[in-house]
Amino acid sequence: MFTEHEIAIPSVLKVGDGMLGNMGEILKSKDISHVVLYFGNGLIDLFGDRVVNSINEAGIKIHEMKELDSVDIDDIIDLAFSVDNEVQAICGIGGGKVIDAAKYASYLRKMQFISVPTSTSSDGFTSSSASLLVNGKRTSVPAKMAYGIIVDTGVLKTAPVKFIHSGVGDLTAKITSLYDWVYEEQCGATVVDDFALMIAKKAVNSFVRTPFESITDELFLKELVDSLAMSGIANEIAGSSAPVSGSEHLISHALDSFLERPELHGVQVGIATYLMALVQEHRVERIKKIFTDTGFFDYVETLGMKKEDYKKAVDMAPLVKPHRHTYLHEEKYREKAKELIDSDEILNKILV
Repeated sequence: MFTEHEIAIPSVLKVGDGMLGNMGEILKSKDISHVVLYFGNGLIDLFGDRVVNSINEAGIKIHEMKELDSVDIDDIIDLAFSVDNEVQAICGIGGGKVIDAAKYASYLRKMQFISVPTSTSSDGFTSSSASLLVNGKRTSVPAKMAYGIIVDTGVLKTAPVKFIHSGVGDLTAKITSLYDWVYEEQCGATVVDDFALMIAKKAVNSFVRTPFESITDELFLKELVDSLAMSGIANEIAGSSAPVSGSEHLISHALDSFLERPELHGVQVGIATYLMALVQEHRVERIKKIFTDTGFFDYVETLGMKKEDYKKAVDMAPLVKPHRHTYLHEEKYREKAKELIDSDEILNKILV
């Protein structure tokens, strides 16, 4: 019997300077006339007037506008079912928390989700899953693939530079996650979707070859956003996060479980990506170059992250997703990773 892919992809992808001021026209062009707007903490004061004026000028009715801070699943369920039935789209404007909340509320109510990230810290703005608190524990749950992605590069430039570094770490991780995925197939633990593999590989390869003078260059930020968006499509094709989340993500999730104050997801993932490239003996020089040229290594060196924490996370990694078979699911590679944490020159510099 033949099987065919049926996937959701965004109908709108608008990336450029001043896009927040064009939101109304963009939504109107897709016959969206009733929306709710959810902003991240403090963002209404920063961007609210720009967004509201644009939407009002387009003749679109705003049923509700508020700031969200909670990612507790019970709070999001209550939020979702308080939305007026006339609403066609839920817009999440801000960072990871509000994006996750808005996309899950959209999923529950079968409404369109408009993703408006104000930073590039990860590929969460385009993925079809949300990281929510379920019984007090961070859990990945099914959510809504964005109907529209609207990114104002002018806004991205005003965000703290750590968010760009986080996005660089999360995107570069696709190099090691794809290698893990192929290895998993070689071990008989999964079947790789070749099309998802191609999309994710093209996304990261396009990004790491982008010329730039500064990580706030318009071209660099646009390429970062486009490549993160492509990663979300790869997830949707594969039906899982495997193309973009391998050993390096398991290390970060493990760190999240025991660190009192974890660093940004993409920052932890980036450090783990360099470590896993060494373990895999795969594209180490390419990863070293992008992390050096973007200043990622210089930034993470200031954080004082600990070797012992990364060693503990390496040991915990297989327990995060026991059904997977990444490199770190084998003891010999866990031991190799821990040895490299002590012996590699760069890791000795960025971890204490």
